[in-house]
Amino acid sequence: MKNNAITSRDVDFAKWYTDVVRAAKLADYTSVKGCIAIEPNGYAIWEKIQSIMDKKFKELGHVNVQMPLLIPEKLFNQEKELIEGFAPELVWVTEVGEKKLDERFAIRSTSETVFCDYYKKHITSYKDLPKLYNQWCNVFRYEKETRPFLRSREFLWQEGHTVHATDEEAIEETSRMIEVYKWFNHEILAIPSITGKKTEKEKFAGAEWTLTNEDLMYNGVCLQDGTSHYFGQKFSKAYDVKFTNKDNKEEYAYYTTWGKTTRAIAAIIMVHADDYGLVLPPRIAPKQVVIVPIGNDDAVLELCNSFNKELNDKDVVSYVDNSNKSPGFKFAEAEVNGIPIRVEVGARDLANNTITVARRDTREKINIKKEELTVDYIKDLLETIQKDMYNRALERQNKLTFEAHNMEDMERILNKQPGFIHAMWCGDEACELKVKEIRGCKSRCIVDEEPIDTKCVCCGKDAKHHVIWGIQY
Repeated sequence: MKNNAITSRDVDFAKWYTDVVRAAKLADYTSVKGCIAIEPNGYAIWEKIQSIMDKKFKELGHVNVQMPLLIPEKLFNQEKELIEGFAPELVWVTEVGEKKLDERFAIRSTSETVFCDYYKKHITSYKDLPKLYNQWCNVFRYEKETRPFLRSREFLWQEGHTVHATDEEAIEETSRMIEVYKWFNHEILAIPSITGKKTEKEKFAGAEWTLTNEDLMYNGVCLQDGTSHYFGQKFSKAYDVKFTNKDNKEEYAYYTTWGKTTRAIAAIIMVHADDYGLVLPPRIAPKQVVIVPIGNDDAVLELCNSFNKELNDKDVVSYVDNSNKSPGFKFAEAEVNGIPIRVEVGARDLANNTITVARRDTREKINIKKEELTVDYIKDLLETIQKDMYNRALERQNKLTFEAHNMEDMERILNKQPGFIHAMWCGDEACELKVKEIRGCKSRCIVDEEPIDTKCVCCGKDAKHHVIWGIQY
């Protein structure tokens, strides 16, 4: 039975999204306009994201640090491109109590400035390099339009800030980290994202160039979900981050940054959830299995508790729902919360030597013999669900991937069903802006793929780049 608290996805996608967030108790609105309260169910997903990515970062040699929340205005002003890019969203602290401050402080919207100020004081020689630092923190950007997880004024993220002795090392780092984000989406979130290079117009403010990880939502709208930026020596020169190289000559360091946010939770919802609630890929689900005893029969409870222990002992996160709610309510609650597998155990079933196992992704109920209910069975089913979710998302993405050879194609596609649109581009920003006139369509990224044409989709001049375009969140 459909959850009446959730609007149908095909009727009103925006309302459906918000309904899922609230029905699954991921987040709620607060009295602070544009900011959300991340509830336990939502934060548990973020903790899982953190733990998996943090482990990966550390395998690559990164370490965690913590930098200040407040940034002095004079420090921010040392890199004009950055402050110009973030100026409309910056929130300033101007007084303490009743005392006016001598200098304004920006609340952290991004941390390049404070990291560079730190590196200036702690890097003197090539022997101090590389510095591979990462920070898990919150940031504040005064967004005009907000939606839970997707775009809120305060959000959680990780921001890597690394410094290198050579250009080659910094470029390698920038490329490596976008591949980490792609790996995470494909292997953990079951989202078949694409990676590529942002155009000059769409790159991060102050960067030499930006690599992006792009997801496609169920409705064909694109979502930027993780970026990696190459700064070269631009910030090092602005903040005087120098070191003595192996030839005993002083030079400016090479700098990169990269980040991923709680927006990943929005991607999980908009790629995988359905009209019944959240659907979580097993590898990111904080709880992978719920065991529901039907009735208070001693044999039922004993089986439920012993199997729950077996699962947790073998690193499958499961729990027994021993609440006083009805079985139907427990089933619906597990479903709306996206628990990948539900195991139902009743006295009548045991008498017939059967157990019911329900998949959340397909809503399929499977009747198995009691002796078939093993840890290996559950582990295999979790892997099957993970792969099936990825394949369904990939199938949907392929269905919503198009080619445009002229502006008529572009307009027809965008007005009928948006998605990833492959089209060639001459490199002129004027053509980018012309395409944007069609439903706000933007270049998502330049990809290293075979050309689909020789001419620009907009002006008809010789094409320089193969670009994926789309409407964005």
